[in-house]
Amino acid sequence: MQIGQVLGEAWTLYKRFLGRFFLTALLVFALLDLLSALVDRVAGNGWAAGAFWSVVAAVIAVVGYFWVQAALVETVDDVRDGRADRTIGETYSAVRPRLAAATIAGVLAAIGIGIGLVFLIVPGLYLLTIWSMLIPVIVIERRSAGEAFTRSREIVRGNGWSMFGLVIVTFLSVAVISAVIRALFLPLPGFLDVWLGSVVAHSLTVPFAAAALTTAYFHLATKKPAEPASAAPLAAP
Repeated sequence: MQIGQVLGEAWTLYKRFLGRFFLTALLVFALLDLLSALVDRVAGNGWAAGAFWSVVAAVIAVVGYFWVQAALVETVDDVRDGRADRTIGETYSAVRPRLAAATIAGVLAAIGIGIGLVFLIVPGLYLLTIWSMLIPVIVIERRSAGEAFTRSREIVRGNGWSMFGLVIVTFLSVAVISAVIRALFLPLPGFLDVWLGSVVAHSLTVPFAAAALTTAYFHLATKKPAEPASAAPLAAP
C-alpha cells in the first residue's frame, strides 16, 4: 500500500463529495459540540452539576461519535463509484444496526491504545495501527466487535509501517487543520467560539480521516478476502 496513493484517492473523494461529507458529520457534531460547550459553562456552577452533566455528555458523545464514524465509512463506500445512492438519512439508518458493535469496539480500542500511549507509547502506537480498520470492518463486513479486532489485524498484517505512516500523517493533518479552523472563531464570544469552532473543525476534518482509513481498507482488504462472518472466530482485543 502506498500512502500517497491512498491519500490522493481519499482527497479526490473528499473534494468531490465535500458537501455530503460535511452535512453528514454536521448533523451529529452540531449536537455533540453543543453539549460539550454547555458542559464547559455548567462546570463553573458547582462540582455536582458539572459532574452530572459531564457524565451525560460523555455517554452521548461516545455513542454519537461512533455513529458518525460509521456513517462516514458507509458514505465513502457509497460514493466510491462516483455517485451517492443513499440520502444522508438513509446512510444513518443503514449503519444503526452496527452502532453497538462500533461503539463497543471503539471504546475498548480507545482504552487499550490510551493505556499503551500513557505508559510505554510504542505499544499504544502499535495498537493504533493494527486496530485502525475496526470501523470499516464492522460497517462494511458486518463483523461483531470481537471479530473486528482479529479481522483488522489480519488486514493490516504485512503493511504495518505503511498503515502506521498513513495514520500518523492523517491524524497530524487533521489536528493542525482543526487548530487553524478553531483559531478563526476566537473573536466570537466564549460560548460561540467553543461551539462553532468545534462544529466546523470536526465537520470538515473528521470526514477526511474517515475517507483516508476507508480507502486504505479497500486497498488492503481486496488482497486479503474475508471469510464469511459466521465462520470467523470471536476474538477479544
